[in-house]
Amino acid sequence: MENQKNISRAVGMEVSIAISETARLCDVDVVAAFPITPQTHIVEHLADLVADGLLDAEYIPVESEHSAMSACLGAAAAGARTFTATAAQGLEHMHEALFIASAMRLPIVMAIANRALSAPISVWGDHSDVMAARDTGWISVFAENGQEAVDLTIMSFKIAEDNRVLLPVFLNIDGFHLSHMIEPIILPSAEETKAFLPGISYPSPLHPSKPVAMGECGGPGIYTECKKQQVEVLKESMTVIKQVFVDFNRAFGRQYKVVEEYQLKDAETALLIMGSYAETAMTAVDKMRKEGKKVGLIRLRLFRPFPFDDLRAAAQGLKTLIVLDRAVSVGGPGGPVMSEVRSAFYNEKNMPQVVGIVGGLGGRDITVSDFERIFQLGTAEAKGATAEYIMYGVKE
Repeated sequence: MENQKNISRAVGMEVSIAISETARLCDVDVVAAFPITPQTHIVEHLADLVADGLLDAEYIPVESEHSAMSACLGAAAAGARTFTATAAQGLEHMHEALFIASAMRLPIVMAIANRALSAPISVWGDHSDVMAARDTGWISVFAENGQEAVDLTIMSFKIAEDNRVLLPVFLNIDGFHLSHMIEPIILPSAEETKAFLPGISYPSPLHPSKPVAMGECGGPGIYTECKKQQVEVLKESMTVIKQVFVDFNRAFGRQYKVVEEYQLKDAETALLIMGSYAETAMTAVDKMRKEGKKVGLIRLRLFRPFPFDDLRAAAQGLKTLIVLDRAVSVGGPGGPVMSEVRSAFYNEKNMPQVVGIVGGLGGRDITVSDFERIFQLGTAEAKGATAEYIMYGVKE
């Protein structure tokens, strides 16, 4: 790709490649790379950028995803701007090290091309992988399309590296449904990116001339206090996340919110959703609105820290909120997002009846007509006031 420094440009590009190009614009220092479908194009293109001299970074090909995250830990601890990508079993293979990254306050950014977990073996997309890692202490954001993936990559570094935060970030993009799509995308210039995202300034980097201790043993006398601090800093990162969204809008003219509303004015029933399926759901909402149905949509941009107050504000006035989970909590109440939403509304006044729908597992498409059916099923289920959930699309 032509290395334009001063001009934003609109290009048709695969979303995975766009994320790699954005990592280049962010001037990452270290990339740890291990291939796994459907994120492989991200690290492959980064390898090309480094080999072609378009990105001055240390590119570390490793022998496993656990090794990839371990390399990221060391790089971030030394003060390097650090990036990697993974999916599905790769994310779970990293699981142990994910806790270390967040607890040691290491601002790593990782793109996840969300994919179903085995068994049966599936390379197609759902949210099983990131939901299995939801409590590892990472900030977790979801993109709906290629432009959002680009924008959120830049913002993820800005958020992670803020000295009030210093936490790693999951950037979630739906496997195949988004990762392999070619879309028109506006890439900012290198100058614009640098103005918004200056160089990293990690406060206590590992360095031979100034030794510091990281990850030392913590006994029962301090462990609880350490976890309490970790909980608080993740919650407090909400302030920085919202401010970065505002600053990004000022710099680039594209607005983001942690909870985004669509057609909610006078809506009685709304669907809550995350990821690329939201755009199909919006088409269904538009169609139903033309038919006189009072429906709307809530898009959850941020999953960790969970935006309790913003969700409650968006849901005011609704009678029914249908939560679409693309992962199932086996043996639990349905899906993990539904559990969070119900806890947000517990003991609150004027909150809607929450209905859980689990669908789109293993990459199964949900069409406009499917979303219309989901609205119908969710409304009917709410009238029964049951705590059960619907597994949508199960073939009899």
